[in-house]
Amino acid sequence: MDLSGLIERNAAFAPDKPALHFEGGTLSYAAFAARIEQTARALKSELGVSPGDRIAILSLNRPDYLVLLYACARLGAILVPLNWRLAVAEQEFILSDAAANVLVLEQAFAAVLPALEKSLPETAVVGLDFVPGSGTAFDALLAQASGDGRNPHVDLSCPLLIVYTSGTTGRPKGAVLRQEALLWNGVMSQHMHGLTSDDHVLTVLPFFHVGGLNIQTTPALQHGATVTIHSRFTPDATLASFERDRPTLTVLVPAIIQAVTDHPGWATTDLSSLKAMSTGSTIVPPHLIQRFVARGVPVLQVYGSTETCPIAVYTRLGGDLSREGSTGLPGLCCEAIIIDDVGNELPPEAAGEIAVRGPNVFYEYWGNEEATCEALHDGWFRTGDIGRRDADGYFWVHDRKKNVIISGGENVYPAEVERVLLEHPDVAECGVIGRADARWDEVPIAYVIRQKGCSVDAESLRTHMQTQLARFKIPREIMFVEDLPRTALGKVQHFMLKQIDAKTPERGDVT
Repeated sequence: MDLSGLIERNAAFAPDKPALHFEGGTLSYAAFAARIEQTARALKSELGVSPGDRIAILSLNRPDYLVLLYACARLGAILVPLNWRLAVAEQEFILSDAAANVLVLEQAFAAVLPALEKSLPETAVVGLDFVPGSGTAFDALLAQASGDGRNPHVDLSCPLLIVYTSGTTGRPKGAVLRQEALLWNGVMSQHMHGLTSDDHVLTVLPFFHVGGLNIQTTPALQHGATVTIHSRFTPDATLASFERDRPTLTVLVPAIIQAVTDHPGWATTDLSSLKAMSTGSTIVPPHLIQRFVARGVPVLQVYGSTETCPIAVYTRLGGDLSREGSTGLPGLCCEAIIIDDVGNELPPEAAGEIAVRGPNVFYEYWGNEEATCEALHDGWFRTGDIGRRDADGYFWVHDRKKNVIISGGENVYPAEVERVLLEHPDVAECGVIGRADARWDEVPIAYVIRQKGCSVDAESLRTHMQTQLARFKIPREIMFVEDLPRTALGKVQHFMLKQIDAKTPERGDVT
C-alpha cells in the first residue's frame, strides 16, 4: 500500500464528499482520486517517471499541488516543494541539489526558467497555468496519459518529500520524509485535533512548508475531511472564509495571528464554527493566544520541525491547556526527551536540547551524509532547540536553534545571509542577528566590517543581496562597525552581538 491508497479508500466510502474547495470550485473525493490516478499515469507514460525520481513544484497553493503529492506517492517518486518567496538563485540551488527530473511550474514564477535551462537542461518543465517554451501544459499532459500509473515495489517505506530547510552552514539541506512519516504524522494530528471526516480545515499557510502541508491538510485528507485552500494568506480572505466556509480547524503562525486580529473586521467576524486554532513555528506570545481564547476559540500549540514532518509535541483539544507557554506532551506516535551535550537524558526541569524519535522523523538529508550523521543518533533527531519538561512530561521551548531568526513564520539563518554578504568584495567580516519586531516577531540585522579603504554603503549591500536572497532575508538595518565580539578562536559571538544590539537605540525602519 502507498499513501495515495488512503485517498482511494475515502473516495470509495464517500465518493461525493467534498475533498477540496478552492476559489469557488469543489473537488469531490471521487474526482480527487481520479485526478491523482490520471496524473500518475501521465507522469509515468509521458515523462518516464520512475521510483526515486524528483518532481519539483514551484507554485502557490492549489488543488493540483496535493494531486501531485499523492501521484508521487503512487509512483514512488519524490515531491520537492519550492519556496516561491526565495530568490531565483536559491531556487536554482535546490533544483540542482535535488537533481530534479521534472519541474511543475506556475507562470508567475517562470523567472527561474533561464537559470534552469543552463544548470539542468534535461529537466522536463510542466506549466500549471501556461505552456512553457520547451515544455508542456499540465492539463495537456494529463490528456495524453496512458497505462496503469503505478510502479512496482512502491510502499509506505518509499521517500515522498524532500523539504529544504536552511542550514547553519549557509546552504539549505533537503530533509527526506518517507510516506510512512506522513501517515504517522496524520495519526498524531487526528489525536491532537480530535480530527474526523466531519471536520473542515481552512489552509492559508503555504504548502512548501511542512506546517501548511502536514499539520492539518494531509491529515484531513487521509481521514476523509474537507479542506478549503487559499492560494496565499491575506487577512481579508481569511476572515471572510471563517464566516462563509465555516471551517472547524485552521493553523496560523504568530505573524498571521497578529495580522488577522489587528484587522478592522476581527471583532465582528463570526468564529463560532472553529473548534480550535493551532499555532507554532516559533515561541508564541501569550497575548496573541489570548486574542482567540477571548473569542471562545481554544488554541492548541504544536512543536516540531521540517525533520519531524512536523508534529512532535503538542497540546490536545480537550486536554490540559492551563500550563502557560507549554507546547504540550510528546505526540501519540513519537518520543521526545531533553538531553545534555553528550546525549544523556536530563531530569525534569533541567534545560537541554530537545531530541525526538519516531516514525515521523526524517530519513536523511538528501545527499548529505555528514549532516545526517550529525543530526541523527540511534534514531534520535537532535533538534538544536533548547527546552525543558516538567515532572508530568509537558515541554517548554526556551530558545530556538542556534542563531536562527524566525521572521513572519519563515526561518532565516544568519550563516546564509552572512555567506552572501561576504561575497561582496568590500565586506571583510559580518555578523547577522535577529531583532524583535512588533509585526514580524523578528527581523534580520547585519553588523558589517568594511575592507580597508572601502566605503560601501548599506543600499549597495542590499542591492547585492537581493539577487541571491529572498526579501524577508535581507537585513532590515546594516550597521558598519570596526570590530565584532568574538570567541578566543576568533568566531563571532552572536549572542553577545544581540546583547549589544538590544542596548542600541532603535533607528526605525530604514528599508
